[in-house]
Amino acid sequence: MALNLKKLASPLLAASLLLPSVNAFAQVAADPFNGDKPTAIEMYTDLFLMRPIGIVQTVLGSAVYVVALPFTLASGGATEAGEVLVVRPAMYTFVRCLGCTRPGYNRSESATQKEEEAVEPETVAE
Repeated sequence: MALNLKKLASPLLAASLLLPSVNAFAQVAADPFNGDKPTAIEMYTDLFLMRPIGIVQTVLGSAVYVVALPFTLASGGATEAGEVLVVRPAMYTFVRCLGCTRPGYNRSESATQKEEEAVEPETVAE
């Protein structure tokens, strides 16, 4: 066992020294509100990692909200607790396009908005 750890120590040390430099070559994340489409890796990461985490957050937040409800009702903070513990994780999980980083983004709205901007005639000052 000790021999295996010694064999792994050098590659792990080298990887830990090289990994921070990988970040220097990373592309800037696409902002979905600028009309950029998410890449395939962003979509895969969202589908297989972030969405399941969001579902777990929503379920756990709901459970915590129900447990805390008597206390939040007494103090008048039930609405805020529900917003933070249930609504925000649910919106992050279910109300955004695949690979997008912000909830509420809809590509069809963005395309429609761009078309409307292109069609609008310029007003001429007389």
